[in-house]
Amino acid sequence: MDIRSKSSRKAGIIAVVLLLAFCALSMLRSYPEMSAFLESEESDETMYMEGLYSIGNDLAEGNYILYNEYARETDPGQVLDEFGQRPFDLVRKYMDCAVFAEEDAGGDAETAETSEGSGEQDRELSVLTENLAEDTQELLTAPETDHYAFRAEYRFSGDGMLSGVQVDGTVLSPEDAYNLENNYIRETEIEEDNYGISSISVPAGVTVIYGMTKENLDAYIKATDPMYPDIYSLSSSGAYRDTLEMLGLLVIAAALLLPLVRRLDISGMKMFAVPFEIPVLVLFLCFCSDLYFLPMQVVYGSLTGSLLPTASTGGLELPAMLLNFFMWMLVFGVLFWAVTSLRAIVRMKGAYWRERTLTYRLICRIRNRGDEYGGTMTKKAGGAFRKVKSFISRQYDALLHLDFQDKTNRTILKVVVINFLLLCVVCAFWYYGIFALIVYSVILFLFLRKYTKDLQEKYKMLLKSTNQLADGHLDVPIEGDIGLFNPIQEELKKIQKGFKKAVDEEVKNERMKTELVTNVSHDLRTPLTAIITYTDLLKNEEDEDKRKEYIEVLEKKSLRLKVLIEDLFEISKAASRNIVMHYMKVDIVNLLKEVGLENDGKIRDANLEFRWKLPEQKVVMYLDSQKTYRIFENLIVNITKYAMPHSRVYIEMKDQENSVHISMKNVSAAELDFDVDEITDRFVRGDSSRNTEGSGLGLAIAKSFVELQHGTLKISTEADLFKADIVLPKMDMPEEEMTEHNSSIL
Repeated sequence: MDIRSKSSRKAGIIAVVLLLAFCALSMLRSYPEMSAFLESEESDETMYMEGLYSIGNDLAEGNYILYNEYARETDPGQVLDEFGQRPFDLVRKYMDCAVFAEEDAGGDAETAETSEGSGEQDRELSVLTENLAEDTQELLTAPETDHYAFRAEYRFSGDGMLSGVQVDGTVLSPEDAYNLENNYIRETEIEEDNYGISSISVPAGVTVIYGMTKENLDAYIKATDPMYPDIYSLSSSGAYRDTLEMLGLLVIAAALLLPLVRRLDISGMKMFAVPFEIPVLVLFLCFCSDLYFLPMQVVYGSLTGSLLPTASTGGLELPAMLLNFFMWMLVFGVLFWAVTSLRAIVRMKGAYWRERTLTYRLICRIRNRGDEYGGTMTKKAGGAFRKVKSFISRQYDALLHLDFQDKTNRTILKVVVINFLLLCVVCAFWYYGIFALIVYSVILFLFLRKYTKDLQEKYKMLLKSTNQLADGHLDVPIEGDIGLFNPIQEELKKIQKGFKKAVDEEVKNERMKTELVTNVSHDLRTPLTAIITYTDLLKNEEDEDKRKEYIEVLEKKSLRLKVLIEDLFEISKAASRNIVMHYMKVDIVNLLKEVGLENDGKIRDANLEFRWKLPEQKVVMYLDSQKTYRIFENLIVNITKYAMPHSRVYIEMKDQENSVHISMKNVSAAELDFDVDEITDRFVRGDSSRNTEGSGLGLAIAKSFVELQHGTLKISTEADLFKADIVLPKMDMPEEEMTEHNSSIL
């Protein structure tokens, strides 16, 4: 066994090492794509756009700083206190900037706005910034520039609102310039919101222009572009992210599925039998801390040559390749170890939490050491908690019983006054607290009044639902959130559902009554018509043999008519509960056998084979023998009419503790396509064409007689199998009550 176990672990270890090596090599194979991605990210165009987007907020703040330097409307110390050392101070070192005004309008707002839409190349700007060289002024205000790689012009109206931003430059395409303009407008609007109501003067009726040469733009980007953004951008590379995710899922799947193969199962090794908290902590540190970026930094350093030198062809040298290979082996190995360690949760279930969790051990230790004083503290804390809970429950219950139909302002005012007095006691030694208390009380009153109005609205919604229900609108849905009254709404839904069910049942009964009249008329008319016809024939017939034949037919039709009328009276009395039950001690086993013998002729004529499975001993119950006999007779006669000839019929009786269960099963000759819930209704037949003799009341009478004796009759079908299940309860009846004819029917 030990040799087999060791060989099995060796095979599993080899399989895991090969898996980790495959994952590490797969990551190395994606390095060329990562390198190409970094090169595209480090292109001049991309770096220029990232740098220019990043200074949008700086330029928006610079508008305020430059304007206040020119206007001197705000104390410089206050400006410094407001802005402090802003990033604009760094940006300013790499660009030319100045404040200008319209020369013909002196910075008038209307003129500035008018010139915005047309003739911008013809407008004259006068510089407001001191000590600005004349050539710099000309370069900044030139209609078109070949000198600046980037130039931005902010125009402000006389009321201090930004009226436009224009961006151009030698490194910008029209599309890039348009996108930068939209970005700078948004950044300026944010600054307007921040400083629009402050004590700092806002630019008004001026134009602020910034210009940055290509040399200065390169120098600025080099000074402000750290290494880490490029490392973080590596995570957005599909070659890195997608490959890492797919291989991680592969390792997780292997950790979960390899133990299912006995030869490769290494989950029983000691290195995987660690407490639950350790692999969870390791996974948390690897994926939710700075350690997550460590492999990314190694990859970035290897590809850029900042960690280890790269080959002249751009590939990895052997040391860098080995470093990255073993790093990925370690990363995927830690993931495999953590998932395999946690997989024991599935195998050990509840035992895992008791045996492999440090928290459980700590709780057990605290319990063992704290039993001496822990019980007393728990009891005291529990008593205090119960008192607080009881107090809150009483207050909450009082609020629930408010009458929301009446005006509750007086009640709310009382609560506010009491609350005010209580808070006055607290704030008695703090003079200024009284004013805050007054404000608080007013707000509390308004809040409670609004809350009460909301409750009244919800109460009206509830009344509307009840009125709709009272008016008979049973199909209108009762919906909407009515807060405290939601339980009542649920009860209303139940009432609505019950009423609808009762209405549907009444409609069904009306339909059944209509069908009853139709079917009774049909079934009574048929034998009655035959009787009238044969009576007329009998009057004029002189042949004695034919007269006898007619008399036999008349007798047969008369008996048929009698059966129909008797069945009709029987079901009518049963349905109205206007029937007298004669309870007595009955051996139900013998009674069922007697019914079978009485109908033996019909059974043989139907070519059926009855299989009886009855108790050998007597089963004596308090029943109405005549009604019970009729139940069994109707069911057996029904079987002889509709069962498939030359098939078997199974009749079984089970004597249970509190009842007797009788089942009758047979195979139907015709397809069973009727509704089993309606087959026991009056004048409903399985033979919808009404070709067989019968009143259609047999099963309905049987069901009524069973229910009168507090039992149940259930009809079920499965394919062509017809099954009737009767359950009759065993009732205890005193001897003197048994001798009385009349028994009350529940």
